[in-house]
Amino acid sequence: MSPTKFSIGLVQMRCGLDPRENLDKAAAKVIEAADQGAEIVCLQELFRSQYFCQKEDSALFDLAEPIPGPSTELLAKIARDRGIVIIASLFERRTAGLYHNTAAILDADGTVRGLYRKMHIPDDPLYYEKYYFTPGDLGFVAHDTKFGRIGTLVCWDQWYPEGARLTALRGAEILFYPTAIGWHPKEKEQYGASQASAWQTIQRAHAIANGVYVAAVNRVGHEGPGDGGIEFWGGSFVADPFGVILKEGSRTEEEILVVECDRGRIEEVRRNWPFLRDRRIDAYGPITKRFLDGDDA
Repeated sequence: MSPTKFSIGLVQMRCGLDPRENLDKAAAKVIEAADQGAEIVCLQELFRSQYFCQKEDSALFDLAEPIPGPSTELLAKIARDRGIVIIASLFERRTAGLYHNTAAILDADGTVRGLYRKMHIPDDPLYYEKYYFTPGDLGFVAHDTKFGRIGTLVCWDQWYPEGARLTALRGAEILFYPTAIGWHPKEKEQYGASQASAWQTIQRAHAIANGVYVAAVNRVGHEGPGDGGIEFWGGSFVADPFGVILKEGSRTEEEILVVECDRGRIEEVRRNWPFLRDRRIDAYGPITKRFLDGDDA
């Protein structure tokens, strides 16, 4: 393969009630993605369990694990054996009473190349993440790996252009978004299509505005009681640096997406649409304020 190109794999899957079974299933799918040629494989958000933030329950903190820990040990072995990079979204136990929603980047030699701790933490019906997760304290980062410089953000981060911009400014060639997002079943008929469209559109916009690849990987399946809970809408996708969808996953089925990316495309798009060149960095100071009142205008 040309050194200007690299292949990524996204693992879109259902999660059951047993964390160990989910981990083993994810590990098998990572190997399958590697067998299909993926060099960087990204798992969905919090893949070791069903999405537990649908309720506030202190017993669920038992799902958390340290990094390094059991999940990174297993995945690191696969990374070494297959010579691939793996992005693993985990419920991190940093110490007693301090937990994060964290993406661990495992390089092709099995080392933990870096961490990204989710910065934007939602608190919405069935997404009670502020109860579980401390906001990230590592900032927006990019990491050099065997196959390129990558940035990882997590789910709710995907709605914020500031996070995408700062990660791209740190040299990320591709932004990965491990995700757990879906419909409230009773709202799906009225709002479902527009919600899923907005989710994809905002991330395609990050690709365009920054001239980078964007890869979002979501889960599928219904989790939660009866006709309540959340129906996760899948739809994992990869967009090129001008927002063109290169591959898109099913809304309902498990799937592995393998996509070849070309650094030459980043160069081509940025030469013709030089958004980074034309930024008015002298005029953006007010962006750090929560809101601009009349006196601030």
